[in-house]
Amino acid sequence: MILFDMFVPLLILGGLLLSAVKILPEYERGVIFFLGRFQKVKGPGMILVIPGIQKMVRVDLRVITMDVPPQDVISRDNVTVHVSAVLYFRVVDPERAIIQVENYYMATSQLAQTTLRSVLGQHELDEMLSEREKLNRDIQDIIDEQTSAWGIKVTNVEIKHIDLDESMVRAIARQAEAERERRAKVIHAEGELQASQKLREAADVIAGNPQALQLRYLQTLSDISTENSSTVIFPVPIDLVEAFQKRMGGEK
Repeated sequence: MILFDMFVPLLILGGLLLSAVKILPEYERGVIFFLGRFQKVKGPGMILVIPGIQKMVRVDLRVITMDVPPQDVISRDNVTVHVSAVLYFRVVDPERAIIQVENYYMATSQLAQTTLRSVLGQHELDEMLSEREKLNRDIQDIIDEQTSAWGIKVTNVEIKHIDLDESMVRAIARQAEAERERRAKVIHAEGELQASQKLREAADVIAGNPQALQLRYLQTLSDISTENSSTVIFPVPIDLVEAFQKRMGGEK
Protein backbone atom coordinates (compact mmCIF):
# COMPACT_ATOMS: atom_id res chain seq x y z
CA MET A 1 0.00 0.00 0.00
CA ILE A 2 2.83 2.32 0.84
CA LEU A 3 4.51 1.59 -2.50
CA PHE A 4 1.27 2.34 -4.32
CA ASP A 5 0.92 5.65 -2.46
CA MET A 6 4.45 6.59 -3.55
CA PHE A 7 4.00 5.38 -7.08
CA VAL A 8 0.94 7.56 -7.82
CA PRO A 9 2.65 10.92 -7.09
CA LEU A 10 5.69 9.83 -9.07
CA LEU A 11 3.46 8.89 -11.98
CA ILE A 12 1.72 12.27 -11.81
CA LEU A 13 5.04 14.08 -11.58
CA GLY A 14 6.39 12.13 -14.54
CA GLY A 15 3.30 12.97 -16.58
CA LEU A 16 3.70 16.66 -15.74
CA LEU A 17 7.36 16.60 -16.76
CA LEU A 18 6.53 14.92 -20.05
CA SER A 19 3.79 17.43 -20.78
CA ALA A 20 6.18 20.25 -19.95
CA VAL A 21 8.72 19.14 -22.54
CA LYS A 22 8.09 20.60 -26.00
CA ILE A 23 10.10 19.90 -29.14
CA LEU A 24 10.16 22.64 -31.76
CA PRO A 25 11.62 21.98 -35.24
CA GLU A 26 13.95 24.45 -36.90
CA TYR A 27 11.15 26.25 -38.74
CA GLU A 28 8.96 26.82 -35.65
CA ARG A 29 9.07 29.17 -32.68
CA GLY A 30 7.10 29.10 -29.46
CA VAL A 31 5.56 32.28 -28.05
CA ILE A 32 5.50 31.78 -24.26
CA PHE A 33 2.94 33.44 -21.98
CA PHE A 34 3.45 33.41 -18.19
CA LEU A 35 0.15 33.75 -16.31
CA GLY A 36 -1.35 35.43 -19.39
CA ARG A 37 1.48 37.89 -19.94
CA PHE A 38 4.00 37.61 -22.77
CA GLN A 39 7.30 36.25 -21.52
CA LYS A 40 9.56 35.37 -24.47
CA VAL A 41 9.93 33.58 -27.79
CA LYS A 42 11.65 30.22 -27.53
CA GLY A 43 12.96 27.61 -29.94
CA PRO A 44 13.95 25.73 -31.90
CA GLY A 45 14.81 22.53 -30.03
CA MET A 46 13.60 21.25 -26.67
CA ILE A 47 11.97 23.73 -24.31
CA LEU A 48 10.12 23.44 -21.00
CA VAL A 49 6.64 24.87 -20.50
CA ILE A 50 5.24 24.70 -16.96
CA PRO A 51 1.69 23.33 -17.19
CA GLY A 52 -0.99 25.61 -15.77
CA ILE A 53 1.39 28.54 -15.44
CA GLN A 54 2.88 28.92 -18.87
CA LYS A 55 1.25 28.61 -22.25
CA MET A 56 2.95 28.18 -25.61
CA VAL A 57 1.64 29.14 -29.07
CA ARG A 58 3.47 27.61 -32.02
CA VAL A 59 4.32 29.87 -34.99
CA ASP A 60 5.51 28.56 -38.36
CA LEU A 61 8.26 30.70 -39.92
CA ARG A 62 8.16 29.10 -43.38
CA VAL A 63 6.81 30.90 -46.44
CA ILE A 64 3.05 30.43 -46.65
CA THR A 65 1.32 30.14 -50.03
CA MET A 66 -2.15 31.66 -49.93
CA ASP A 67 -4.68 31.48 -52.76
CA VAL A 68 -6.68 34.69 -52.97
CA PRO A 69 -10.28 33.74 -53.91
CA PRO A 70 -11.55 35.10 -57.26
CA GLN A 71 -12.72 38.68 -56.93
CA ASP A 72 -15.22 40.60 -59.07
CA VAL A 73 -13.45 43.79 -60.11
CA ILE A 74 -14.91 46.71 -62.06
CA SER A 75 -12.13 48.39 -64.03
CA ARG A 76 -11.85 52.12 -64.57
CA ASP A 77 -13.43 51.74 -68.03
CA ASN A 78 -16.43 49.90 -66.48
CA VAL A 79 -15.49 46.34 -67.48
CA THR A 80 -16.30 43.57 -65.00
CA VAL A 81 -13.57 40.94 -64.66
CA HIS A 82 -12.97 37.98 -62.35
CA VAL A 83 -9.46 38.10 -60.89
CA SER A 84 -7.64 35.50 -58.80
CA ALA A 85 -4.16 35.75 -57.31
CA VAL A 86 -1.66 33.97 -55.09
CA LEU A 87 0.14 35.54 -52.13
CA TYR A 88 3.45 34.48 -50.57
CA PHE A 89 4.26 35.66 -47.04
CA ARG A 90 6.00 34.56 -43.86
CA VAL A 91 6.14 35.48 -40.19
CA VAL A 92 9.24 37.47 -39.26
CA ASP A 93 8.16 38.49 -35.74
CA PRO A 94 6.29 35.70 -33.88
CA GLU A 95 5.50 37.95 -30.92
CA ARG A 96 3.59 40.54 -32.97
CA ALA A 97 1.97 37.86 -35.16
CA ILE A 98 0.31 36.39 -32.07
CA ILE A 99 -0.31 39.50 -29.94
CA GLN A 100 -1.17 42.21 -32.48
CA VAL A 101 -3.76 40.27 -34.49
CA GLU A 102 -6.20 37.50 -33.57
CA ASN A 103 -5.58 35.35 -36.66
CA TYR A 104 -2.79 36.62 -38.87
CA TYR A 105 -3.59 34.16 -41.68
CA MET A 106 -7.24 35.21 -41.93
CA ALA A 107 -6.37 38.90 -41.54
CA THR A 108 -3.79 38.70 -44.34
CA SER A 109 -6.27 36.90 -46.59
CA GLN A 110 -8.98 39.53 -46.11
CA LEU A 111 -6.49 42.34 -46.65
CA ALA A 112 -5.25 40.73 -49.85
CA GLN A 113 -8.78 40.48 -51.24
CA THR A 114 -9.68 44.10 -50.54
CA THR A 115 -6.34 45.37 -51.84
CA LEU A 116 -6.71 43.34 -55.04
CA ARG A 117 -10.09 44.91 -55.77
CA SER A 118 -8.92 48.40 -54.83
CA VAL A 119 -5.75 48.43 -56.92
CA LEU A 120 -7.17 46.79 -60.04
CA GLY A 121 -10.26 49.00 -59.93
CA GLN A 122 -8.04 52.02 -60.55
CA HIS A 123 -6.81 50.68 -63.92
CA GLU A 124 -8.36 50.04 -67.30
CA LEU A 125 -8.70 46.56 -68.77
CA ASP A 126 -5.81 47.04 -71.20
CA GLU A 127 -3.51 47.96 -68.30
CA MET A 128 -4.58 44.86 -66.34
CA LEU A 129 -3.66 42.64 -69.29
CA SER A 130 -0.42 44.35 -70.35
CA GLU A 131 1.04 45.66 -67.06
CA ARG A 132 0.57 42.65 -64.79
CA GLU A 133 4.07 42.81 -63.29
CA LYS A 134 3.59 46.44 -62.25
CA LEU A 135 0.23 45.63 -60.68
CA ASN A 136 1.82 42.72 -58.78
CA ARG A 137 4.41 45.06 -57.29
CA ASP A 138 1.81 47.67 -56.34
CA ILE A 139 -0.38 45.11 -54.58
CA GLN A 140 2.62 43.58 -52.80
CA ASP A 141 3.85 46.96 -51.53
CA ILE A 142 0.44 47.90 -50.13
CA ILE A 143 -0.15 44.58 -48.36
CA ASP A 144 3.42 44.42 -47.04
CA GLU A 145 3.17 47.92 -45.60
CA GLN A 146 -0.06 47.16 -43.72
CA THR A 147 0.95 43.71 -42.46
CA SER A 148 4.34 44.83 -41.14
CA ALA A 149 2.65 45.81 -37.86
CA TRP A 150 1.59 42.17 -37.50
CA GLY A 151 5.13 40.84 -37.96
CA ILE A 152 4.32 39.63 -41.49
CA LYS A 153 6.58 39.99 -44.54
CA VAL A 154 4.92 39.67 -47.95
CA THR A 155 7.52 38.27 -50.33
CA ASN A 156 5.55 38.09 -53.57
CA VAL A 157 2.12 38.56 -55.16
CA GLU A 158 1.13 37.05 -58.51
CA ILE A 159 -2.11 37.63 -60.40
CA LYS A 160 -3.06 34.20 -61.75
CA HIS A 161 -6.14 34.71 -63.90
CA ILE A 162 -8.10 37.64 -65.33
CA ASP A 163 -11.33 36.14 -66.70
CA LEU A 164 -13.73 38.06 -68.94
CA ASP A 165 -17.32 37.46 -69.99
CA GLU A 166 -17.77 35.87 -73.41
CA SER A 167 -19.30 39.04 -74.82
CA MET A 168 -16.24 41.00 -73.79
CA VAL A 169 -13.93 38.34 -75.24
CA ARG A 170 -15.72 38.62 -78.59
CA ALA A 171 -15.51 42.41 -78.49
CA ILE A 172 -11.76 42.25 -77.80
CA ALA A 173 -11.32 39.77 -80.67
CA ARG A 174 -13.14 42.13 -83.04
CA GLN A 175 -11.01 45.02 -81.83
CA ALA A 176 -7.81 43.01 -82.40
CA GLU A 177 -8.98 42.03 -85.91
CA ALA A 178 -9.72 45.66 -86.76
CA GLU A 179 -6.30 46.67 -85.47
CA ARG A 180 -4.60 44.03 -87.65
CA GLU A 181 -6.52 45.22 -90.71
CA ARG A 182 -5.58 48.82 -89.97
CA ARG A 183 -1.90 47.92 -89.71
CA ALA A 184 -2.08 45.92 -92.96
CA LYS A 185 -3.60 48.89 -94.79
CA VAL A 186 -0.99 51.25 -93.39
CA ILE A 187 1.84 48.93 -94.46
CA HIS A 188 0.29 48.57 -97.95
CA ALA A 189 -0.06 52.35 -98.28
CA GLU A 190 3.55 52.88 -97.18
CA GLY A 191 4.66 50.33 -99.79
CA GLU A 192 2.70 52.12 -102.52
CA LEU A 193 4.24 55.43 -101.47
CA GLN A 194 7.78 54.05 -101.58
CA ALA A 195 7.11 52.41 -104.98
CA SER A 196 5.77 55.68 -106.43
CA GLN A 197 8.82 57.54 -105.18
CA LYS A 198 11.15 55.02 -106.82
CA LEU A 199 9.19 55.18 -110.10
CA ARG A 200 9.43 58.96 -110.08
CA GLU A 201 13.17 58.78 -109.52
CA ALA A 202 13.48 56.27 -112.38
CA ALA A 203 11.43 58.52 -114.67
CA ASP A 204 13.66 61.47 -113.83
CA VAL A 205 16.76 59.43 -114.68
CA ILE A 206 15.32 58.25 -118.03
CA ALA A 207 14.13 61.74 -118.92
CA GLY A 208 17.60 63.15 -118.37
CA ASN A 209 19.34 60.35 -120.31
CA PRO A 210 17.69 59.21 -123.63
CA GLN A 211 20.18 56.33 -123.94
CA ALA A 212 18.69 54.81 -120.80
CA LEU A 213 15.30 54.77 -122.54
CA GLN A 214 16.79 52.89 -125.49
CA LEU A 215 18.40 50.35 -123.17
CA ARG A 216 15.08 49.87 -121.42
CA TYR A 217 13.43 49.41 -124.82
CA LEU A 218 15.90 46.69 -125.80
CA GLN A 219 15.51 44.97 -122.42
CA THR A 220 11.74 44.89 -122.93
CA LEU A 221 12.16 43.31 -126.40
CA SER A 222 14.49 40.70 -124.87
CA ASP A 223 11.93 39.85 -122.17
CA ILE A 224 9.15 39.50 -124.75
CA SER A 225 11.22 37.19 -126.96
CA THR A 226 11.67 34.70 -124.13
CA GLU A 227 7.91 34.30 -123.59
CA ASN A 228 5.80 31.69 -125.43
CA SER A 229 3.29 34.08 -126.95
CA SER A 230 1.80 34.23 -130.44
CA THR A 231 1.35 38.01 -130.21
CA VAL A 232 4.25 40.41 -129.91
CA ILE A 233 3.76 44.12 -129.33
CA PHE A 234 6.66 46.39 -130.24
CA PRO A 235 6.71 49.66 -128.38
CA VAL A 236 7.54 52.54 -130.72
CA PRO A 237 9.24 55.67 -129.39
CA ILE A 238 7.13 58.83 -129.55
CA ASP A 239 9.81 60.83 -131.42
CA LEU A 240 9.85 58.22 -134.21
CA VAL A 241 6.07 58.44 -134.56
CA GLU A 242 6.19 62.23 -134.71
CA ALA A 243 8.88 62.15 -137.46
CA PHE A 244 6.79 59.68 -139.49
CA GLN A 245 3.71 61.90 -139.15
CA LYS A 246 5.63 64.96 -140.38
CA ARG A 247 6.95 63.10 -143.38
CA MET A 248 3.52 61.87 -144.36
CA GLY A 249 2.16 65.36 -144.05
CA GLY A 250 4.94 66.76 -146.32
CA GLU A 251 4.18 64.25 -149.09
CA LYS A 252 0.59 65.35 -149.21
